[in-house]
Amino acid sequence: MKNRFFFGITLVGLSSIILSSCSSVPQAEIDTTKEAIEQAKAAGAEVYVHENFIALQDSMDHVMINVESEKTKLFKNYTAVKEQLANVALYAVEVKNLSEVRKEELNVEIQKTITEVKGLIESNRNLILEAPKGKEGTTALIAIKGEIDAIEISLNDATTQLASGDYIATLDKTKAIKEKASAINTELSEVIAKYNKGKKS
Repeated sequence: MKNRFFFGITLVGLSSIILSSCSSVPQAEIDTTKEAIEQAKAAGAEVYVHENFIALQDSMDHVMINVESEKTKLFKNYTAVKEQLANVALYAVEVKNLSEVRKEELNVEIQKTITEVKGLIESNRNLILEAPKGKEGTTALIAIKGEIDAIEISLNDATTQLASGDYIATLDKTKAIKEKASAINTELSEVIAKYNKGKKS
C-alpha cells in the first residue's frame, strides 16, 4: 500500500514536470527563429527573393497566432508550436541562402555586362578613327566622342555602386549604359559602311 502511495506521488511529480515543460511559452525558440529571420533580411532576402521572404514572415506570423491561441487554454501544450518554430527557422536559413545565390547571379550578369560595355567603348573609339571626317563629320564625331567619354564615366560609377552591394540598381544601370554604347556602335558602323560603299561606287 505504501509503495503504491509513493508510486502515485512519483507519477504526479513526473506529470507536473512534463506538463510544466510543455505549458511554458517557448521563448528561447521564438527568439532563435526571429534571429534567423533577421539574418535572412540582413542578407537582402526582402529585396532579392521577396516572395520567399514574405512567405517566411507569413509562416512566423502563423506560428505566433498559434502561440497566442495556446496561451488562452487551461492545459497549454507548445510541443506543436516548437516543431513549427524549428521548421520556420530552417526555412529562414534556406531563404538566406537563396538570397545569397540570387545576389551572386546578379553579380555575374553585371560583370558580364560591364565587360561587354568596355568592349563596345574600345570598338567605338576605333570606329571614330575610321569614320569620315569632313566639316560636318568632325563636329558629329566630337559630339559622339563626348558621349563615349560620358558612358565610360557612368560605367565607373556603376562599378562603385556595385561595390556597395546594390545589385539590382547596378544591373539596371549597366544595361542602360550598354544600350547607349550599342546605339553609338551601330550608328558609327552604318556611317562607315555607307561611306565605304560610296567610295567604291
